[in-house]
Amino acid sequence: MAEKTYLTMREVSSAAQLPEYTIRYWETRFRLLRPLRLSSGHRRYTRADVDTLLRIKDLVFVKGYSLDGARKALSAERRQRKAAPAKAAPPKSALLDEIARDLRQLLKEL
Repeated sequence: MAEKTYLTMREVSSAAQLPEYTIRYWETRFRLLRPLRLSSGHRRYTRADVDTLLRIKDLVFVKGYSLDGARKALSAERRQRKAAPAKAAPPKSALLDEIARDLRQLLKEL
């Protein structure tokens, strides 16, 4: 059976073990949590939305953050993830240099 791309509010509520009204309220407080809205007004959540929701739940209920604190923590995590690929670039360029050397060597042999 294929994994569903979009989940309903009920499915997300059940998976996260949160009431639907809490999820709807958090949507107003967190910009990262923006489900797709159908023309009928029903929400459809992606796996990324569910992961964000679970992260918020962990920050608020387990770690004791306020909603503002959780929002700031999520923003900080997001900034760190965006900055991390820039630091990972040198090994890739080293790999490209090695490939270029190999290609030059092959051209010489031809």
